[in-house]
Amino acid sequence: MDLFSPKHLLIVLLVVLIVFGTKKLRTIGSDLGQAVRGFKDSMKEGEREAEQPPPPPVEARQLPPQDKAAPAEKTSTTEKTSV
Repeated sequence: MDLFSPKHLLIVLLVVLIVFGTKKLRTIGSDLGQAVRGFKDSMKEGEREAEQPPPPPVEARQLPPQDKAAPAEKTSTTEKTSV
């Protein structure tokens, strides 16, 4: 006796139809199809990104020198106003 004979599969299909109903099965099927489609699209996008060469490195720029006395003066004025 085979577990997956056509008779057994037909009985399982009928039970699933009775339990879930056709509308619910249609919704589940479309949701599952969208999920698989989204997965395939993301896999293709990942493959395309892997094939592209990496962007060239960005050159580091030096910031202009700042006067260190200016921030110290600002903190002393804030201390005077808060007291």
